[in-house]
Amino acid sequence: MMNLMHWKLLVAVAEAENISRAAERFGITQSGASQAITQMEEALGVKLFLRERRTTTLTAIGEQVLVRARRMLAELESIQHLVDASRGCHLGRVRLASFPSVFTQVLTPLLQSFKRLHPGIEIVSLEGTDEEVEAWLASDSIDLGIVMNPAHEREPLMIGHDAWVAAVPLAHPLARRASTRSVDLSELVNEPFIAATGGCHLHGQSLMAQAGLALTDVRLTVRDWATAFALIGEGMGVSIVPASTVPEGNQRFRVYPLNPPIYRRFGLVCSQAGRASPATQALVSQLRKASQGVEVPSISRADANPLKG
Repeated sequence: MMNLMHWKLLVAVAEAENISRAAERFGITQSGASQAITQMEEALGVKLFLRERRTTTLTAIGEQVLVRARRMLAELESIQHLVDASRGCHLGRVRLASFPSVFTQVLTPLLQSFKRLHPGIEIVSLEGTDEEVEAWLASDSIDLGIVMNPAHEREPLMIGHDAWVAAVPLAHPLARRASTRSVDLSELVNEPFIAATGGCHLHGQSLMAQAGLALTDVRLTVRDWATAFALIGEGMGVSIVPASTVPEGNQRFRVYPLNPPIYRRFGLVCSQAGRASPATQALVSQLRKASQGVEVPSISRADANPLKG
């Protein structure tokens, strides 16, 4: 079954001539975008694109479908403007707070799409730790916030997830194992440990505690991820970190997936002020529509793949 996201993705792929670049624009994975295009082609019963190694181009029938898809989307945008004006949400301001990695890899393309539909609504973007975002939500200082592992009763809109990985210095014995292998939490319990928090209530030390394990040699506790990675690279200790925080092109340590895997999941939550704001609710509605039928993306750097050495 096709929805609005399918038609927008069709236009994006046609303009980019590349499924991966179009997927980045929508904050979804390349496989998710490719699957959505395949669903469209199966539903329509025609081939819309010619997929080659480096480019994805429209077929003759795909060109004709594109013209009508653009016309349809333009009409829908016009209808949205009309409805917004009647509901009083064509103008306004939305204060949105999140972690830097979520802004960069997930929210930016979604917000760009929203701004095209609602040019009169200003998005004020704030970056903070999960503790800061929670405090801002509680005080109504913001309308929307990205929360880590939000409870179901908060009615979050889930927008992404991030895997925790083990980071070990190159000279450490664990770094000798194959890059395809994983690391058990129990293997890190008695190692010199860098407790990196990133200003979050969930971190390596708390994950150990949740698993019923107690670290025996915490060398340092640091808030900043960059400082943590510098210490790990110097051989000061091992750590557990989110995959999205691993710096690109690192040469001084290796990262491994955990066994069993552990994830931190991100959800969009409204403050009381946000629930009463027509502009905020328009944004939530748009993000919810965009997420329908799309897999929740993994938030991680390309060069931080835990299976790479």
